[in-house]
Amino acid sequence: MAQAPLTEPIEIGGVRFQNRVLLAPLAGIGNWFVRLQASRHGAGGAFSEMVSSFAIHYGNEKTLTELLRVHPDEGPLALQLFGQDPEVMRSAAAYVAEHAPQVAIIDLNMGCPVPKVCKTGAGAAMLKDPDTAVAVALAAREGSGRPVTVKLRSGVAPGDKTSGFELAHRLVEEAGVSAITFHPRSAKVHHKGVPDYDLAARLVESLPAPVILTGGLQDAASVRRAYEHTGAAAVMLARGSLGNPWLFEELTGARDEHPTTGEIVAEWEWVMDQAVTHLGPERAARYLRKFHPWYVDRLAAGKQLHIALQNTETVDEAKHLISTHLLSQAAQ
Repeated sequence: MAQAPLTEPIEIGGVRFQNRVLLAPLAGIGNWFVRLQASRHGAGGAFSEMVSSFAIHYGNEKTLTELLRVHPDEGPLALQLFGQDPEVMRSAAAYVAEHAPQVAIIDLNMGCPVPKVCKTGAGAAMLKDPDTAVAVALAAREGSGRPVTVKLRSGVAPGDKTSGFELAHRLVEEAGVSAITFHPRSAKVHHKGVPDYDLAARLVESLPAPVILTGGLQDAASVRRAYEHTGAAAVMLARGSLGNPWLFEELTGARDEHPTTGEIVAEWEWVMDQAVTHLGPERAARYLRKFHPWYVDRLAAGKQLHIALQNTETVDEAKHLISTHLLSQAAQ
């Protein structure tokens, strides 16, 4: 069967996404306005940053009011949960289904390589405990009544090509998982090294469920090559979309040219304004320090502006620095 184009809709667990280019669950980044930004630029759907099932179960205020916040204009949304306790996951998934009705899919993180997550037995550590992984996925599906998807790495350490592959099959066959997002690098290497797209292609061929490909998808050309090589059902953009939401437009045929300086600055200011709405001006100024470098790089604005923005105390100060830099560049 011929592979569907990226522009064609896809159904996952009965949930329809308008195309096959999705926003990945970006830890510490993928809040409502980042997801909304991706949607504005043509993403077929978005996955939230990962949220602790324990924090939901025990009623952590910040988690319930900030991390579970959904904008009314968001399209199909998958909320990503992590945690290694099936009953806690069941409780958290049930809470999400009751209090966040816009969440269409529960996504489970079984691929995060960060030590503080793995040392609890969650994230990529679940690759070493497949029985618990299956139990957690089943609990999420039963607790929420929603379709469940799972994000996996290929293995824990380099050379491990079986852990993620085998767990993917068990999750689909034993827990009824609707799709697997596959990052074909080991947890040990994080985002370094070349993804094993041949392994991803083997998974696509053998798994009786859609495989969403992620990892190493930095630009439109690399995305298209990896998509065609693996035969995946969809792609999920992560680091390649940071400061570059126009990548969604490129892949869905809405844009051929690079964004202008004016477009980049307008988008940057939109992000800053949404951060203020989300967190208030004080917290937003600090939070945005991780966003500024993406737009500085997009403008090729140089080290001086980057350093200055990292020292800003207010969003207005950041905006002033950006406008001053642009005026200086125009005068040269």
